[in-house]
Amino acid sequence: MGIWYATREDVKRAVDSKETARTNGQIDRALETAARSVEALCHRTFAPTIATKFFDWPNDQHAAPWRLWLDANELISVSAVSSGGATISTGDVLLEPNEYGPPYNRLELNLGSSAAFGGGSTHQRDITITGLYGYRDDETSVGTAAEALDASETALDVDGPAAAAVGVGSVLRIDDERLTVTGRTMAATGQTLGGNLDARAATVTVPVASTTGFTEDEVILIDGERMLIVDIAGTNLIVKRGWDGSTLAAHIAGATVYASRTLTVTRGALGTTAAAHNTATPIHRWDPPGPVRTLCIAEVLTLLGLEQASYSVVLRAGESSGERTRDQRGIAALRNQVYDAYGRKARLRGV
Repeated sequence: MGIWYATREDVKRAVDSKETARTNGQIDRALETAARSVEALCHRTFAPTIATKFFDWPNDQHAAPWRLWLDANELISVSAVSSGGATISTGDVLLEPNEYGPPYNRLELNLGSSAAFGGGSTHQRDITITGLYGYRDDETSVGTAAEALDASETALDVDGPAAAAVGVGSVLRIDDERLTVTGRTMAATGQTLGGNLDARAATVTVPVASTTGFTEDEVILIDGERMLIVDIAGTNLIVKRGWDGSTLAAHIAGATVYASRTLTVTRGALGTTAAAHNTATPIHRWDPPGPVRTLCIAEVLTLLGLEQASYSVVLRAGESSGERTRDQRGIAALRNQVYDAYGRKARLRGV
């Protein structure tokens, strides 16, 4: 799969859908389709990717000899440039537009330097640029790794704050490696239930020996019942019972408390290299632009609705064609908003 701009959990919250393998597969397929649709709408990809790319020089862009238009190969930062096999110092390279980039849609040589493009035996792939390609590298620090990780492991245990802040589809960074989250399972928290719980929804206080490591909005599991932590007071977790479609049940003191803290991850994503990481290493989550994330969720909801209707929309009794047309105006307006703000436009209107 490619990079998603929303998570499975984002969609489930929007439709109030319980956690089941059947709906997970359906939502994941819709997320993949929605992400690719957003990219097609905006004529760009958003995720930060380390890559080396090659460009012709001179090219057919009729640019000044010190300027290279990148078009769809937008840069966030550059780490190495060469032309004709000769290295060009990154200090002699200007990324533009500097007033509001990244993303940067062109690379220029400092006219006050001696750097120059060209010099290769042919014009083909004369310029080589290694850098971070994409729209922006906006990140949020979400927590830490709860275990050491070698370069081949695909199960990552995280602390409570990280578990609450990431979902299936999130892009994470640990040290210099990026990882994508493809699944999650429960892990023992080291805590047990400090008292009996009855099977009433009004019983919302879960006593434990220590609440250290737990966080609001984290999902815990006791026996077969999931609970959502909504507050923490002293050594008590204040929860919403029977969460995520699970069944209210009575629980006996000493029962193990689990939390959704084991992430299944794809290693070395987006041009990075899988590496070993230490316990307590900070975890950072890459964040797509807010409206892009919102549109991705909306596209998934539309796809799910169409799938339920067998991809056919018919008028109900008493409806007019105008009423049915108005049903599409919300997402159409959102698409226009996202395109206006994030769509990559042609440099010249006349073609």
